[in-house]
Amino acid sequence: MANEYQHIKFGIDDRVARITFARPPVNIFNIAMMREINDALNQCSQQRQLVAVVFDASPDCRAFSAGVAVEEHGEELIFQMLDTFHAIFRTLEQIARPAIAVVDGAALGGGCELVMACDMAIASDRARFGQPEIKLGVYPPVAAVLLPHVIGDKRARELILTGELIDASEAARLGLVNYVVPVNQLEGKTLEVLSRFRNLSATALELTKRAIDLGRGRSLDSALKQVEDMYLHELMKTQDATEGINAFIEKRKPVWRDR
Repeated sequence: MANEYQHIKFGIDDRVARITFARPPVNIFNIAMMREINDALNQCSQQRQLVAVVFDASPDCRAFSAGVAVEEHGEELIFQMLDTFHAIFRTLEQIARPAIAVVDGAALGGGCELVMACDMAIASDRARFGQPEIKLGVYPPVAAVLLPHVIGDKRARELILTGELIDASEAARLGLVNYVVPVNQLEGKTLEVLSRFRNLSATALELTKRAIDLGRGRSLDSALKQVEDMYLHELMKTQDATEGINAFIEKRKPVWRDR
């Protein structure tokens, strides 16, 4: 099974779906690309025998994803952009199948948020991770909800509040990544992990993942709604959010007004 898209490649083989980001050079998630990812995930939701969903990047890209398009943070697109991006995470939660991020190069901003939303992550030794949104005067809504659960509260706060980037070995030490391997072993390790899932019941995997998610205390959707509301109706009304985004687009240092 295979489908043609402009910004991704998608197929299902032997009960495993693979969504490959193919928007060189660094897989910036624009609205069009995110719609394609959502469409692929919706197709996954119709596959009862599915045991895993893999996210990776095309070999001609030098990053897993450098994040969501800053240019689409303007007032005319911000609601649409956030809704399209967060639909990916909501659909992943609804599918309730193991999701695996295979990371070579940078996973920043929205790319890093997708990694933390996956159940497992396999990284090359040259991968990098981080949430640099604070440097633009904004925050990462998904990371604000999920990252403390993944790596612990204090370190999550540090990464989100400073925008610090970390390498693959530190990501593994913190629990953001399960395995770090040389780049030439990345696909082999991925196939090894997938072989475990292919030997299991899709129904058992679905119910087990739902049980784990319930243990978090609240659904991603419930928490994300509150974080989204603050992002759209408070943060994006500030002068500094506008300044940070404009400064990035204009390739200059932002001038903060603290309002």
